Parts: sequence; C-alpha cells; structure tokens
Amino acid sequence: MRRDLHDLGWGAALALTGLAVAGYAWVSYDMGSLRRMGPGFFPVTLGMLLAGLGAFIAVPAISRPGQSRPFAWPETIVVVAALLVFGLLLDKLGVLLTTALTVLIASSVAPRGGLGWRLVLSVAVTALVWLVFVRGLNMSLPVWPRALR
Repeated sequence: MRRDLHDLGWGAALALTGLAVAGYAWVSYDMGSLRRMGPGFFPVTLGMLLAGLGAFIAVPAISRPGQSRPFAWPETIVVVAALLVFGLLLDKLGVLLTTALTVLIASSVAPRGGLGWRLVLSVAVTALVWLVFVRGLNMSLPVWPRALR
C-alpha cells in the first residue's frame, strides 16, 4: 500500500509553518490578554490555526492509500506571480485595484473557463477587502491609485 504522501507532506508543511509563525510571534511580541490583546495575539492564533489545519490534513493521510500526482507548476507560478503583483503594486494602485488585479491573475489558471465568473469573484473579493480592512479595521492602506489621492 502506498501512503497518501501528497497530503502527508503538504499537511506537515502547513503544520510546521504554522508552528514556526506561532513560535516566532510568541517569543518576539507581547501577547497581552483577552481583554487587551497585544501585537502577538493575532499571529500566534493564526499560526496555531494553520498548524491545526495542517495536522487535520496530515494525520489521516498516514493510513490512507494515495496515488502519485504531478506537481501543478503553471498554477504555482501564476499564484506566486499574483502575490508579487499585489506586493509590488499596492502602494501605486491602491488596495482596491491591486486586489481586483490579483484575483484576476490568480484565477486565470482555474480549470473553469470564462471571464464572467472571474469578474464577479474579483468584485466580491475586492468588496470584502474594502469592508474588512478599510472600513472594519480602519487600516491605513492606500485605497486608490497615487494619482487620485
């Protein structure tokens, strides 16, 4: 029996990344309390959630049979490129246009064709980013392109 090495490996990678993030934040930042959370509270919590998700994926894969699958290089390259575009253009284009562009780039390698659902997804994610980060958390992100500010 061949184990599900794909899920085992990537689940373990997620778990180890989560533990590394949580450990770094735990030692480097003040945790605060539940009433007054410090700067380390959120990254430690997210790191532990990521570690739990990784364990949730990896542990069942130990006894589950698996099959060999090729690595998805085109999808990986496009998603990494979309993240680079986001990081490089955020200050110039603002969070709204950059988010919309990033979603369009990342969804370009989706198996489902068509531009309509990609545009709807882009608008929905951009609206969610605006609601959560700009309105809800009042983060000091550039919202619009430099020329409009």
